[in-house]
Amino acid sequence: MKPHVLIVGATGGTGAAIVAACLARDLSVTVFGRSLTKLKAQFPVSVAYAQGDVFDSASIVAAGQNSNLVFQCAAVPYHETVSRQLPLAESVMTAAQQIGARVVYIDGIYAYGASTGQPMTESAPMRPISKKGQIKAQLTQLLFNERFSAVPTCLIRLPDYFGPSARASSYLGLTMMGIAACKPTFYIGKRSVAREYIFLPDAAEMILNIALSDTHFTGVWNIPGQQITGDKLLKLANDASGNHMPLFTLTKPALRFLGLFDADLREIVEMYYLTKKPVILDSHKYQTIFGKPVKTPFERSIPYTIGQIALAHNPH
Repeated sequence: MKPHVLIVGATGGTGAAIVAACLARDLSVTVFGRSLTKLKAQFPVSVAYAQGDVFDSASIVAAGQNSNLVFQCAAVPYHETVSRQLPLAESVMTAAQQIGARVVYIDGIYAYGASTGQPMTESAPMRPISKKGQIKAQLTQLLFNERFSAVPTCLIRLPDYFGPSARASSYLGLTMMGIAACKPTFYIGKRSVAREYIFLPDAAEMILNIALSDTHFTGVWNIPGQQITGDKLLKLANDASGNHMPLFTLTKPALRFLGLFDADLREIVEMYYLTKKPVILDSHKYQTIFGKPVKTPFERSIPYTIGQIALAHNPH
């Protein structure tokens, strides 16, 4: 029997991609967020709406009475990760326990710490070297704590992502938006370094494969992307938009300076190590069970993303 899905944080980048993937599989979906107006504007058909506060487990319980699968896609502002990430997780897990639902929790790679020079497997020890990484390691422990042993949970770890639904707060968000608008923008880190990125529709498809599996659901799952240098990524994006405006490289000192005026950029400083020696996710576990990972070529996914962003900002 197909599950009824509750998507917490549905209007965000990963949430919107998960909604689209669920609807493509003809699943019953309830979208949950703070603003009913925003939910209805973004998802005008084929879903049920639930307004609530992700930090209030009772509002999640009320929204999820008929749901047996919860996708946790809500994100806190980047500069509030340390203070608010664990309360958010506590709320979602408490609600899932009360309604008897499984949880798919979407997260990133910070808990792993620095690159070892080899692709990171799901069983790699967590050795965080940043404040946010330490919180992410604690998040992992919370999700699989004995308190929530009755809640089947899978923790999805994604590399940095891009796609039509990605927000300005995502790592490539402002870069892609600036290029799509043919405005001056920036890229964080050395452009010659190959880093791992994932196209959000690809990620959503693989996440759904795991989420709908009865035998391979629980535990940690790495969702692999593809590697590309900043130079190539930016060329593909610029060629797609016809952009010829300046594109600045943000170094660590530049981020420190800009961080005086922007809290989120200030928080990127401690994560800058990932731009110098990137963490790459191992795909063996996913590939062994579900087959070849979904990988839309960058030559298609980047121009598509730029085109969709441009269309969203200039619909006429």
